[in-house]
Amino acid sequence: MMRSGAVDVDYPAAGGGRAALVVGALPGFAVAEEHVAWLDEVEPYVPGQFYLRELPAIRAALAGVAPVELLIVDGYVDLDPGGRPGLGAHVHEALGVPVIGVAKTAFRAATHAVPVLRGVATKPLFVTAAGLSRAEAAEYVRGMGGAYRMPEALRRVDALARGREH
Repeated sequence: MMRSGAVDVDYPAAGGGRAALVVGALPGFAVAEEHVAWLDEVEPYVPGQFYLRELPAIRAALAGVAPVELLIVDGYVDLDPGGRPGLGAHVHEALGVPVIGVAKTAFRAATHAVPVLRGVATKPLFVTAAGLSRAEAAEYVRGMGGAYRMPEALRRVDALARGREH
């Protein structure tokens, strides 16, 4: 079993940011811990440099939490087969842990992403990875708990980031 975390960040219209982390173990990833961090100030969104906004929030969500061996992010690790870095690549470089990227929509240049169908869904998730193979990452995502397209841990971290604790 590998102690793993899934992170997500939301930026309310009123300002600031809410970063959420759920922790569980792969394979399977039943949520064992939940953590939320509020940031009063966040960097502005800059196209092509989204990671500058997300990394401080992800670090805030991980602060004071026992280390994870792998992190799952909402989005792509790399944006094309040539390795153009996406959020996950920056997280992998900054934190030094393997990262799985799970994207809900296809990115035109990300032809290397592994499509993963879960449950009875006909629309795939798109999986990329750093620090482990894309095939291994796709198997982890396919095997995560939950009966729907989106694994339950990722649904939960999204709800926490949006302030929907219940």
